[in-house]
Amino acid sequence: MAKRLFDLLLSALGLLLLAPLLLLIALWVKLDSPGPVFFRQERVGRHGQAFLIHKFRSMRVDNAGPQITVGADPRITRSGHFLRASKLDELPQLWDVLRGAMSLVGPRPEVPRYVALYPPGLREIVLSVRPGITDLASLEFRHESELLARAADPEREYVEVLLPQKLALARQYVETASLAQDLRIIWRTLGALRG
Repeated sequence: MAKRLFDLLLSALGLLLLAPLLLLIALWVKLDSPGPVFFRQERVGRHGQAFLIHKFRSMRVDNAGPQITVGADPRITRSGHFLRASKLDELPQLWDVLRGAMSLVGPRPEVPRYVALYPPGLREIVLSVRPGITDLASLEFRHESELLARAADPEREYVEVLLPQKLALARQYVETASLAQDLRIIWRTLGALRG
């Protein structure tokens, strides 16, 4: 209950204070390339419930290809390069937090095809909480696309190497979850954005 109240207060405050910035980013995305301002994608949330995650669109509309981003992906728009590097593309997820689909801190939500690969016991643990905008894995793998770009087979590298590490961090978060830990992760996330 305290976590949900914390999420509600901070997401509402964030949307209110950041409204001018959100409008400027929306305008930039719209002017930079044809297509909608927002990117919506099905992700798996708490208890396995599917929901649509919101981001500022950072790729061309005709972005057919893998569901992971690898290195200097040619699908990324000019504005998208900056938005992804600064993580500003994630700001619309404050709305997902406000509406209850996500939390400020929690395991990052995956697309269904990768959730299907979760070991059954671990799946139940990781999906027992609301997914978050940030988490331990987001901090650890901040430059994930660069790591994947160095792999001979990025998809295999993600499934066999990165995903198990992310799940281990997600399990660690769930098993030690507290408001104090959330505050530490938010602080570390803000520090990573400044760095």
